[in-house]
Amino acid sequence: MPTSNSRSPDAPYEPYEPYAPRPATRASGRVAPSTADAVTAAASRRVGRATVSQKNGAATPRASLRSGSDASDASDPSGACIAFDGFSPPDRAGAPSYAPATARKGRGAVSNVASRFDACQREVDDGRLDADTAQEHVVRFVTSVTAETARTVISRNTSPDIPFDRSINPYRGCEHGCIYCYARPSHAYLGLSPGLDFETRLYAKTNAAAALRAELARPGYEPACIALGANTDPYQPIEREHRLTRAVLEQLDRCGHPVTITTKSALVLRDLDILSRLAQRQLVRVYLSVATLDATVARHLEPRATTPVRRIEAVRRLSEAGVPTGVVVAPVIPSLTDADIERVLEAAAAAGATQAGYVMLRLPREVRDLFVEWLDAHFPMRSRHVMSLIEQVRDGAHNSAEFGTRLRGTGVHAELVAKRFSVAVRRLGLNAKRPDLRTDLFVRPAGETAQMRLF
Repeated sequence: MPTSNSRSPDAPYEPYEPYAPRPATRASGRVAPSTADAVTAAASRRVGRATVSQKNGAATPRASLRSGSDASDASDPSGACIAFDGFSPPDRAGAPSYAPATARKGRGAVSNVASRFDACQREVDDGRLDADTAQEHVVRFVTSVTAETARTVISRNTSPDIPFDRSINPYRGCEHGCIYCYARPSHAYLGLSPGLDFETRLYAKTNAAAALRAELARPGYEPACIALGANTDPYQPIEREHRLTRAVLEQLDRCGHPVTITTKSALVLRDLDILSRLAQRQLVRVYLSVATLDATVARHLEPRATTPVRRIEAVRRLSEAGVPTGVVVAPVIPSLTDADIERVLEAAAAAGATQAGYVMLRLPREVRDLFVEWLDAHFPMRSRHVMSLIEQVRDGAHNSAEFGTRLRGTGVHAELVAKRFSVAVRRLGLNAKRPDLRTDLFVRPAGETAQMRLF
């Protein structure tokens, strides 16, 4: 019988259960019983079918969850499916994959976990694991980009613990694939998984610059610093081709509007010409996010982001060009990256950074399961200890949404990290002063015609 819905669509979202250690799943073979549900759910999503319980030794497949036309990219007028759940059409006809969740080269997430909005839940049939593994085929997750037209691009917030009230994200989803990214759950609103879908099924707001110009031209608009990179990275790999972030910066440059940028990519150096002009008028500040200087850990943690060494070099080149630059040690992962806090700050200060900050790891919604899967695949011997320390800095949970504590954590370990950061910053002369970005240079863009300004 098909499995029934675990909750009604109107029911409140239930928090995750307390963490229970799970065995490593990196090695091939039978799926560990404790991870079987997640593996089967992920495999089922990849082929667009739900599994059902076995009856009389045979499994009865359910109807396809998505038809070929429904799964098509919006940019494909023919209705032919360009990317179906992240892999190419030739793989679709193969048998479902129920192999253990294993690390994927160049990807952060191990699987496509079910999102909190999925209409059905999937259960594993242990009796068929061996047979299904024998029929296993390789599922290829390729990056697809769908163009979308945004009505507005400036997002507003009223959070009291962040230094900006508006931001711009030219892209939805991020190819960097950082396993800890707090933006992953937002992909569930698109009917996609916060797992591999978040890294491979991306959306580009192709009219971002035009929509920004329209918003800045409104008579009631009051200038204040706009943050680029508050959700997804504005310089992720697809920016090389789409150049949406550069178009946004060009518009802000023309209007004399202040902006801050946070990124993990050295691609920011491509726009050094614009950033230099903005810096001369005290209109920009750039932050490079560096969690660790350990190249091996970074490669697993942020598989498609620029290497830490190149990010520090980007700090140097930006500083030499006169662009105010800082570093954000984010996220601080207990027992995995926290030992590198001082090293990152020292390298950034030597490269010319003048500002620094840090963010403690938090695991909202589906990110918790994705992160545990990732730990089991890459660092199985540390998994239990890392999760135990995360619970210590989050009052026994894995996430905290309270203003004032969500970015720093609580408890003895969090206090120790805060003291280490404070001592290092003071010793290196960071955060000594931070001049406010100017808003008095803002020039409202003209409307489409002079006549339109009368209305």
